[in-house]
Amino acid sequence: MENNFYQFTAKSIQGKEVSMEDFKGKIILVVNTASKCGFTPQYAGLEDLYRKYRDAGLVILGFPCNQFGNQEPGDEKSISEACLVNYGVSFPMFSKVDVNGEHAHPIFKYLRKQLSGLFGSKIKWNFTKFLIDKHGKPVKRFAPITQPEKLEPYIEKLIK
Repeated sequence: MENNFYQFTAKSIQGKEVSMEDFKGKIILVVNTASKCGFTPQYAGLEDLYRKYRDAGLVILGFPCNQFGNQEPGDEKSISEACLVNYGVSFPMFSKVDVNGEHAHPIFKYLRKQLSGLFGSKIKWNFTKFLIDKHGKPVKRFAPITQPEKLEPYIEKLIK
């Protein structure tokens, strides 16, 4: 059987090891983020989605990444402060990771394999989004340009 999302762990932005098992039974949106990117304002849209649907079972997991245009140069503390101060982010954020290449975080290796994009599995830029259903199955990949509010119909479908 193909590995499932819940087998992975990741370090929270506070440095604590978190098991994806903690999110079992939830609809999960995994996003690679950056605080100095043209798409950074999507943090606000992601936060809106999270607040709107968290009681229905949605969780958003943000993974800062500095692999695209050096747009996440800061450390965990500065990333965390930027997210909170500028966008009021309350969904879980994780330590900075690579999403491509040999040092890519296992979660992103897995998601890229499960949901190849238009140009193969490689992640093209910040704010690529992966939607995972309540059973830990990756169901849809969204391009960086896809605004968070455009994900609502997909999220609502998974909630029902």
